[in-house]
Amino acid sequence: MWKFIHAADTHLDSALRGLERYEGAPVNEIRSATRRAFDNLIELAIDEEVAFVLLAGDLYDGDWKDYNTGLYLVECMGRLRRAGIRVFAVAGNHDAASQITKHLRLPDNVRMFSTRTPERVVLDDLGVAIHGRGFAARAVTDDLSRGYPQGDPQLFNIGLLHTCLDGKPGHEPYAPCTVDGLRQKGYQYWALGHVHKREEVSRDPWIVFPGNTQGRHIRETGPKGCTLVSVDNGAVAEVEHRSLDVLRWSLCEVDVSNSESVDEVYEQVREVLQRALDTAEGRPVAARLILQGPCACHARLHAEMEQWVQEYRALATGLGGAGIWLEKVSLKTRPSLSLDNIRSRDDALGGLLRAIRDMELDEDKLGKLADEVSTLRQKLPAEMLSGDDRYDPSDPKELQDALEEIKELLVNRLLSTEQV
Repeated sequence: MWKFIHAADTHLDSALRGLERYEGAPVNEIRSATRRAFDNLIELAIDEEVAFVLLAGDLYDGDWKDYNTGLYLVECMGRLRRAGIRVFAVAGNHDAASQITKHLRLPDNVRMFSTRTPERVVLDDLGVAIHGRGFAARAVTDDLSRGYPQGDPQLFNIGLLHTCLDGKPGHEPYAPCTVDGLRQKGYQYWALGHVHKREEVSRDPWIVFPGNTQGRHIRETGPKGCTLVSVDNGAVAEVEHRSLDVLRWSLCEVDVSNSESVDEVYEQVREVLQRALDTAEGRPVAARLILQGPCACHARLHAEMEQWVQEYRALATGLGGAGIWLEKVSLKTRPSLSLDNIRSRDDALGGLLRAIRDMELDEDKLGKLADEVSTLRQKLPAEMLSGDDRYDPSDPKELQDALEEIKELLVNRLLSTEQV
């Protein structure tokens, strides 16, 4: 029996988005997360004494900012070389040959497959044939797998490919192919990359996306890592996920429909944040909190939104353990009573809510307002313009978005005074 590791989409030195602006966030941990996850990959390979490591594309995150990214990779590959572990890799869309302008020679235990034509590497000591081809350009729309050679029935055949397969939401449709097309090659294992969510597409043969090694934003939640494969007598004996991430992303959705007060909502928030922390296997957590559902305290939550956002941030900070930080708090609750019913009332509140609902600025008015705001900003001293603006005041669409948010704030403040 022997083992190999299948990993993909490491995106070395890619920034984790959504946390650095939050005071108290572990900025240094965030900035080094992709490297630390890759360190865990190297340590796992050495500890498991694997025969080789497969890297199925997007090793980098585009062009290097400097040579430090390359130097770090060379050092990691050197550690594997000293342990007698070979590495086979293909370029993905983010590290395509046309994108990387800097290059450092990698140790001789690393084999980068050609970007011009599919190649086969035979490991006689293991009876293995590895087939692969990398991206020559950032956008590859051809089915690269078609050019891969047929598997040798006397060998354990592996296909190394960066692909969207038959299309995955949230991913560019690069190097598309089909499950049937991969099966026809006669390989025992297809090591895929590009899709950041782990998926065992097929078990006959094995077709696997290992997911990326470290989640980088709220759309990449849950455990992230690599796939460890054991081979016995020329057949796959075991396939298992191994977590490598050093910070876990979590989407914490809370249904507050049954909560009668803000205190009850607070306790629900405590429970869901604690659960996210408990299931992170000792890792710090970056969470997005979403409150949703019809709620008796809807108006108060929205009218005092800033206060409650800070209350929930403080709650998260106080939970202890490895730490949990809120990337964002989103209030998607709605009144337990229908707004339409309130607007239809023949009283002052109903009339005011109708007036707020009907507030509109046509395109010409928005354009004129944008020009006026832009002119005003030019007259303001620089110190008053420091920091990040939430809206671009010169963009009429963003002004319209701001108006809608203001209308929502007004409605909820009015409703809170009525104790709805």
